[in-house]
Amino acid sequence: MANREDIRERKLTLRMFAAIVVALVVAGALLFVFGGPLVAEHLEPGLGLKASAVISFIVTLVVLIVMAVVAGEGLIGELQFMILGFAAFFFVFWLLIAWIF
Repeated sequence: MANREDIRERKLTLRMFAAIVVALVVAGALLFVFGGPLVAEHLEPGLGLKASAVISFIVTLVVLIVMAVVAGEGLIGELQFMILGFAAFFFVFWLLIAWIF
């Protein structure tokens, strides 16, 4: 059974977590709204965002399949982690490919 101090700490932790999530969402929205056109301007003369998105999708898919097979449990056991990982890898690879090439 939890005592009063433990309950107070849990509430504080929940409030801190909610504040961090709200701050990250607001920062992401601001970055998307104000940073999107700036990023597209600097990346467009090279490979382009559309072509780099296709390449990034293929690279991300291959990397995550290899990582899941090497992990030992196969594709099904790692699926819940791969969904979020796919989004992160895809976004990073997409912008890096567009920027470099």
